[in-house]
Amino acid sequence: MVGTEPKSDLHHYLKDAREALLWKLDGLSEYDIRRPMTPTGTNLLGLVKHAAAAELLWLGYTFGRPSDEPLTWLAEGAGPNADMWATADESRDEIVGLYHRACAHSDATIEALALDAAGQPPIWPDDRGTVTLHWALVHLTAETHRHAGHADIVRELIDGAVGKQPGDGGMASGDQAWWEDYRSLLERVAHEAGQS
Repeated sequence: MVGTEPKSDLHHYLKDAREALLWKLDGLSEYDIRRPMTPTGTNLLGLVKHAAAAELLWLGYTFGRPSDEPLTWLAEGAGPNADMWATADESRDEIVGLYHRACAHSDATIEALALDAAGQPPIWPDDRGTVTLHWALVHLTAETHRHAGHADIVRELIDGAVGKQPGDGGMASGDQAWWEDYRSLLERVAHEAGQS
């Protein structure tokens, strides 16, 4: 029954966000998963790499449970926003594998600790205080869903695939004409509203 076990409910929503983010890579070329689709460089593989970094930080280091994963994005000379894009030497399999390992590490933390367990985020100054596992789970779930939303838009821009999971429909489902009519309606309404 939903709602009877707070930790498992939170974990469930985190897992949903993880899956929604990862499927956005399915069926795309190396170019498309790395391609910067916004003026700030947002790209699908970079979102997954960043999500791996967030998992390792919030449910690893924060609770004194660092993983053995090398944090290459923090290395000297890593470059700007190094956790938001994959280098040419980092393969899709490496980044996705890193994400799976980071999630497994997080899952072990969730399993091992009570929701009221306290931790110190290493990116916070000491005087900012500690967080609970409950807080960290909510924060990480919100962050992962946020980035899954970014991935929704980026994937739609690449090939029209939309939805929380494969097969949810969208522009790639054969209803191209319906979506074009819908978009035209919204454009017309925006023009009309802009004239008043």
